[in-house]
Amino acid sequence: MNKVQVEILGLSSTPSAGGAYAILLKEVYGVRRLPIIIGAFEAQAIALEIEGIKPPRPLTHDLLKNIIDNLGASVQEILIDELRDNTFFAKIIIEVSSMTNDIDSRPSDAIALAVRAQAPIFVNEEVMKAAAFIPSGEEETSEGSEEAFPDEEIPEKPQPSGSSRESRLATLQNQLREALDSEDYERAAKIRDEIKKMTDQN
Repeated sequence: MNKVQVEILGLSSTPSAGGAYAILLKEVYGVRRLPIIIGAFEAQAIALEIEGIKPPRPLTHDLLKNIIDNLGASVQEILIDELRDNTFFAKIIIEVSSMTNDIDSRPSDAIALAVRAQAPIFVNEEVMKAAAFIPSGEEETSEGSEEAFPDEEIPEKPQPSGSSRESRLATLQNQLREALDSEDYERAAKIRDEIKKMTDQN
């Protein structure tokens, strides 16, 4: 089987898919993009790990990673190996005692585990041929998933400047801590995005 290594380019909400999210994978040694619709919980689990936000208690994918580690095993890679009836299928390849085991998984769960284990992500070449696309211009490679999913509307908000801006950042940081303490991860993800938007304008 020919497989292609990919990396996470971004996450995007998709209102047309009933509030689900899309994760956009980018070919590491190429230009193709592969979008996959995933659930909100899995999207939050992936985003929290990418942003380095640690919840006060382990999420399901953190627990799975801890169990794998405690059993002396390791996640070697994950492989999105099949597209059937418009549904993606994946496998988690785990090594234990010099033996490898393939475990069936949803791609979203496999990716959430991969980012925690820092394991490479691969896609079957046949899946890439069937579902990937090539962006129309090089500018899309630096803009992330917002251009890949044009149905998402992201309103522009005027940002405060000077001391009022610093005050706003401090308020958001407090709200983020409160959201994490109460395990409201959906709200935490939104606050995190707002903080990132403001800090990126420095």
